[in-house]
Amino acid sequence: MASPTRFAVQPVETALGRIALVTMDNGEEWQKPTTFGEAALRSLEEALERLETETWAGMILTGKPFVFAAGADIDEFGEITPERAREGSAAGHALFARIRALPFPTLAAINGAALGGGVEIALHCDYRTISSSVRHFACPEVFLGLIPGWGGTQLVPRLVGAELAVKFIVENPLRQNRMLDAAQAFEQGFADALLAPVEFLDESLAWLLRAIEESRPPRADADLSDAAEVVRKARARVDGQVHGAAPAPYRALDLIEGAARWTLDEGYRAEEDALAELLPGPQAQASLYAFDLVERRAKRRVGIPSAHPREVGKVGIVGAGLMARQLALVFLRRLEVPIVLRDLEQSLVDDALSWIAGELDELVRRGRIGEGKARFLGSLVTGGTDWEPFADCDLVLEAVFEELAIKKEVFAELERVVSPECILATNTSSLSVTAMGADLAHPERVVGMHFFNPVAILPLVELVRTPATDDVTLATAATVTGKLRKRGVLVRDAPAFVVNRLLARQGAVVTDALDHGNTVEETDEAVLRLGLPMAPSVLLQLVGPRVANHVRHTLHAAWPDRFPLSATLTSLAEGGGQVVVEHAPRTVDEIHRQVLEALADEAAHILREGVVPEAADIDTCMLLGAGFPFWLGGITKHLDQTGVSQRVVGRPLAEITPDEA
Repeated sequence: MASPTRFAVQPVETALGRIALVTMDNGEEWQKPTTFGEAALRSLEEALERLETETWAGMILTGKPFVFAAGADIDEFGEITPERAREGSAAGHALFARIRALPFPTLAAINGAALGGGVEIALHCDYRTISSSVRHFACPEVFLGLIPGWGGTQLVPRLVGAELAVKFIVENPLRQNRMLDAAQAFEQGFADALLAPVEFLDESLAWLLRAIEESRPPRADADLSDAAEVVRKARARVDGQVHGAAPAPYRALDLIEGAARWTLDEGYRAEEDALAELLPGPQAQASLYAFDLVERRAKRRVGIPSAHPREVGKVGIVGAGLMARQLALVFLRRLEVPIVLRDLEQSLVDDALSWIAGELDELVRRGRIGEGKARFLGSLVTGGTDWEPFADCDLVLEAVFEELAIKKEVFAELERVVSPECILATNTSSLSVTAMGADLAHPERVVGMHFFNPVAILPLVELVRTPATDDVTLATAATVTGKLRKRGVLVRDAPAFVVNRLLARQGAVVTDALDHGNTVEETDEAVLRLGLPMAPSVLLQLVGPRVANHVRHTLHAAWPDRFPLSATLTSLAEGGGQVVVEHAPRTVDEIHRQVLEALADEAAHILREGVVPEAADIDTCMLLGAGFPFWLGGITKHLDQTGVSQRVVGRPLAEITPDEA
C-alpha cells in the first residue's frame, strides 16, 4: 500500500511576486501513483490554510515525476456506508472549492497520469497545462460503477460542453475504460497549453506568469443549452451497451444534464447524493473487487514459479491467419525482436506480412510511432513455408487450426529444427496441451499461451501448465506475457480452460433455446441483460461458427450432459441457418435465469477440478478475456451477490476449493 499523499507548498520568487508551487507526492516511485485518502485531504487542508493566509501572486499545482494524481484511494471504499460515502464526497467538494476560490490565479501543471480526482482537482484551477508525454487522462469512475464525485460531472460540461462531457465521463469508461492522451486532452479543451516534457514545470510557470501579466481570464463556461438533447440521445446509446444492468452511467448522465441548470453548489450536493447511493451498492463494491483483481492480483503472478526465465531474442509464429498475424504484431511491437511466420502457402504469409506493414503504417498515421520506428519494426518480421528459419528461435507459438493431429504435427516438425531449450507454446482455445507434447522428446518445454481475440484489446493470456511443463518454461511464458503488456492467469490443462469453457456453457443455453424456436433477438437480449459488451450472436461471428462448434464438440466429448451438441450451431458451422428441432420457445426471463444457473454450475465444476484455485481467478479471466463488466465483479461475484450460487450449488462460489469432490 502506498504512503499517504502530502501537499507540499514551496515558494518560488518571481518578478511578479511569490508563486506557490504545490506538489502532490506520496513519497513512492511512479509505479505507486499518488491517491487521495483521508490523510491526503487533511494535508490539502493544511496547504490551503497557508495559501489562504499568506501573500501569493499565484499557484501551480503539480505531481511527482510521471504522475499528477490518480484520484481517490479506493482502499478506503470497501464496505462503506451511505453516510461515509456522502461525507467523503462533501469533504472533497469543500476542499476543492477552496482552491477554486483562492484570490490569485491558479494553474494545474499536469505532468503525468491524471485520473478521476486528479482530473477533478485540476478542473478547480483557473488554468491547466499538460505535458505532451501524458498518456492517461480520464475520469474512469463509471467503469467502476461510480460517478466522478468531486465536481467532475459539473465542471467537465462547463469546460468542454455536454457532448464531450458525455463522451469523457460515460462513454469512454464503458469502452473498456478508454483514456485520452495529452494531445487529445488539449484538443478537446481540457488544457490551455500542450507543453514538451523537457522543462515542463518551468514552462508552465512562465505560462502562468504571462497569464497574470495579461490579466487573462479563465475560459468562459461552455454553452449547455443542448445538454438535455445530448443526454437524451446518450441514454439510448447507454441502453444499447449496459441494458439497464448498471445505474452509474445513468446517474452520470443525469448529473451532466443538471449542470446546465444548477449552481455549482447544487451540483456538488447532487454528486454527494449519487455517491451515497452508488458507492455502498453491489455494482460499485463488485467493481472495487474487480479492480483489485486485475490491478493487483493479476500482477502478482499468482502460482508462477520464481525460476529465472530464459531470454527471448527471436520468436516464431506458426500460422498466418487472422489470429497468427495479430499475435505477430503484438510480439513485434512489444518485444522488438525478429519475428518469423510460417504457413503452408507463401501467398498466405505474404498477405500476413502485408497486413502487418499496413498496421504499422496506420500507427504512424495516428502518431503512435514514428516512421523510423515503423521501418525498423517492419525489417524484423519475415516469413515463408520452410521450418529452418525457426532454428534459432527462443520461443515458437503455434496458432494453426484447432485440430489436435495438426498441432502435434507442428510440434514434431519444430522439435526437429529448434534447440532443446526453445519453448514451444500453443494458442489452443480448447485442446489438451498435454496431448500436444506427449510424443515429444522434451515435453517439459511445452506450455499453453491462450490469447483472446482481438489480441490488441483483450489483455488476458491463459497460461496453461501441463504435468510435464517445467518451472523455467512457465516462468519464461509469464515474463513474456508481461512484456507484451498482457495479464497472465495460471490455469490447469483442462478442456477449454476457463473463459471458453464458461462462454461455451453459456452458449449451450443459447443454442438450445434457438433449437427450440427462440429468436436470435430473444437470446441476445437474455444475455445482454448482464451488461456484457457483446451479444452472443456477435461473439459467435467474431469467434467463427466453425471454431465455436469445434469447441462444443471438444467439451461434449468430456461432459456430454452439460455441453450437448446443437443442430443450429452445427448448421451455422456448415454455412446454414437456424434449425428448430422442437418449437418450444422460452421467455427471455427464463433464458436469462438458465444462463446464470449454467454459469454458476460450470464455475463450481472448474473450481472443484482445480482448473484454477480460487473463484477470484475465474473472475480475473472473465474480466480480462471476455470483457465482463467490472460492476459484475467478473461473474462469480455477481452469482454470489444475487444468490444464484447458493440456489444452484448450495454455497457461494468464493467458498469452493479444489479439493472438494
